[in-house]
Amino acid sequence: MKGLLIRWLFLALAVMAASYLIAGIRVDGFLSALLAAGLLGFLNAFFRPILLILTLPLNLVTLGLFTFVINAFLLLMVSGVVGGFHVDGFGAGLLGSLIVSVVSWLLSSFINDQGRIEYIVMRKQDSGRWE
Repeated sequence: MKGLLIRWLFLALAVMAASYLIAGIRVDGFLSALLAAGLLGFLNAFFRPILLILTLPLNLVTLGLFTFVINAFLLLMVSGVVGGFHVDGFGAGLLGSLIVSVVSWLLSSFINDQGRIEYIVMRKQDSGRWE
């Protein structure tokens, strides 16, 4: 549960960062960013897998880059529901989805379910293999 709350907080910070970096994304306050991050997390958990399966051939052809289009679509959906969160167009949504996707990937890579930060140290053995 602690890991979920930490990821939610960092996703809200990623939404705020996207609003500062991209002119077409506006967030009225941190509460709006928290609501947007919560709804975005819900949509990513339940609707994104369905969309990925439906667009699998297109995603394979584009070598996975169509996933950013799906994320932009979900970001535009969130902006239609959350009052203090606005995405002006698809281009702004696509750039915002890049920022939010990178932050989400980093979070899932380093924060486990208990909320602890984990990392893997790899060392090269004398035989040339990685351990």
